[in-house]
Amino acid sequence: MKIISGKLKGRVLKGYDLEKTRPTMERVKESTFAMIQNKLPSSIVLDLFSGSGNLGIEAISQGASKVYLVDKEKAAVRVIEENVSKCHIEEETEIFLLDYIKALAYFHHANIQFDIVFIDPPYKSDYAAKSVSLLDELNLLQENATIVVETSSSNFTTDKSSYTLEKSKKYGDKFVYIYSYHKEL
Repeated sequence: MKIISGKLKGRVLKGYDLEKTRPTMERVKESTFAMIQNKLPSSIVLDLFSGSGNLGIEAISQGASKVYLVDKEKAAVRVIEENVSKCHIEEETEIFLLDYIKALAYFHHANIQFDIVFIDPPYKSDYAAKSVSLLDELNLLQENATIVVETSSSNFTTDKSSYTLEKSKKYGDKFVYIYSYHKEL
């Protein structure tokens, strides 16, 4: 796994591979970041279900000012810590060993809002839909925030009218959905 662009381009990251995980493929990452590259400079990013930290570290490389990396698995958090240390980006990152619901509640109480959120949960779960709903309900998104959801569902949708589907793309058995967020009046 390599950083594809920006100040950390070419750095090799340690992977996190457990039975329940699958890292984002390089071509999926490259295409996804090409779609959101204009939103990355100076952004506050949440990498939920972070795994190795691959997406969050790529965001830092391409100009994000702060990335919050969240995973509930101790082994994943150790890999994230190693990758962050290897890239010398400790000041630009915060790492959390929490499940997604507790992490989102923490961010709500800390009054942290995000410009970009990556949601890449285990495929055979409802965590993506629940995460998207909680982001809105807990007021965790800046106006015009971008939410990137990677899933195995060919028809992922949200029932929240505050989200607008901007793009969707199929990569083999994976689908990436990019939403923009607009606060409801």
